Amino acid sequence: MKKVPHRHFVFSIPKILRIYFLFNRKLLKELSKISWEVIGDYYNSTCKKDGASTAAVAVIQTFGDYLSFNPHMHILVADGCFGGDGFFYAPSISIDTASLEKLFVHKIFKMLLSRGLITERVVELIQSWKHTGFGVYCGKRINPKDARSTENLARYIIRASFSQERMKYYPDEAKVTYESKYGRQVKEFSCLEWMAALVSHIPDRGGQTVRYYGSYSNVTRGRFKKEEDEPQYHIIEDESPGGSNMSWARLIQKIYEVDPLLCPRCGKKMKIIAFIEDYKIVKKILDYLGIYEFERKRPPPKIESSPDGFDDYARDDYIDCDHVC
Repeated sequence: MKKVPHRHFVFSIPKILRIYFLFNRKLLKELSKISWEVIGDYYNSTCKKDGASTAAVAVIQTFGDYLSFNPHMHILVADGCFGGDGFFYAPSISIDTASLEKLFVHKIFKMLLSRGLITERVVELIQSWKHTGFGVYCGKRINPKDARSTENLARYIIRASFSQERMKYYPDEAKVTYESKYGRQVKEFSCLEWMAALVSHIPDRGGQTVRYYGSYSNVTRGRFKKEEDEPQYHIIEDESPGGSNMSWARLIQKIYEVDPLLCPRCGKKMKIIAFIEDYKIVKKILDYLGIYEFERKRPPPKIESSPDGFDDYARDDYIDCDHVC
């Protein structure tokens, strides 16, 4: 995975529709594909960069509490789009899960209707419910430097369908007990019921439970491996105009009475194309421009506490100004 921000998404479907996925495992592939299409369409619409694409790792899970059959998708997606210019565009806007859910519901209904598995009456019935059972969860942005959180999340979404620590087998009684996640409840199964619940989560032969999409797809990764020239993307926070990305410019203008976004040559407004934080890249650019200065340690200005509680700089550096606030 690239060193860019990521997010965790979960797509779930109502109980009334799960029976179709239990007896037709090919529908799990469609569930994965639809979830990816919803996320891909959303990020591409917010990025608006030619040739940009996002990436995701999608995991199909079929188990819920006590091994009940509950097909749903866990998706770890790059929180933005990879541009063809070597930049990763990360939108700062909050994720509109309501819009994602509407698109997800529409695509699921369309897929099941096209296969003749449900009728328009079933669609109307589900949509008439206050809680349809469809759900889209979106987690917080994971910083690329927080590798541990990403690793823990990856472990969680590919975990096994049951925990041996929570299972107890009683051979004399031919039964199995299984505790809930926090041990608050215990459910009892006969051996045959336990086996039936367990095998319902075994994928079909050749079935894939982990899928890679976009820039994480096998095709893209294979191409980069063949070319041996995988690009290193630099992250750009794509924030809305008038937001916090302009506050620094206003502060500089207020203090130095110079607008840092005006071109010193032509006087026109400049456009921010990137925020570069990597020390090596900054040094390389400054070296090329011939303005790089080696680090020089300079002692801080002398500060003396005044009787009225204010701190004044050394007399030579202090400037009395009426309009400073």
